[in-house]
Amino acid sequence: MTDCVALLRGINVGKSKRIAMADLRSLLEGLGHANVRTLLNSGNAVFEAKRGDAMALAKAIEKAIAGRFGFPVAVVVVTATDLRSIVKENRLRQADKDPSRFLVAFARPGALGAAKALVARSWAPDALALGNKAAYLWCASGLIESKLAKAFAKATGETATTRNWATVLKLQAMLANAQAD
Repeated sequence: MTDCVALLRGINVGKSKRIAMADLRSLLEGLGHANVRTLLNSGNAVFEAKRGDAMALAKAIEKAIAGRFGFPVAVVVVTATDLRSIVKENRLRQADKDPSRFLVAFARPGALGAAKALVARSWAPDALALGNKAAYLWCASGLIESKLAKAFAKATGETATTRNWATVLKLQAMLANAQAD
């Protein structure tokens, strides 16, 4: 079994694309995943998968969501090993200042390449770093005011989903607790 996190993009924001977390847990269990738990109401699920192929897992979850709920949702799946690497790889120290203004962008392999051109630009007081499997965005004045966040969203389109640093650390803790059980 492989411990994984599923990150759903753009659900439960506004009136459309609503998925109750109990329904998401049921859907994941129906796909054969075990020990399914959710965090917050924004599409974060931790589970044990029989296979560790993140891309295949994401596609299966997307297909199941479209079939059950009738709308498309982009899903990124990250293994526990990859999440540990993503947390460790963070080079921006601003995460400790205010975790709500520090975002980690998760994307499918190759999708972060669209943001490479943004790294060369100055975004002060915001900051951007690209890792192997995630991007790190410091939004000094908050997400809504951030020109960097807007440019990043435009560059990556529907291929990336972001979580603030506090949520990322909570997901990592959930995975660590699952492995300790």
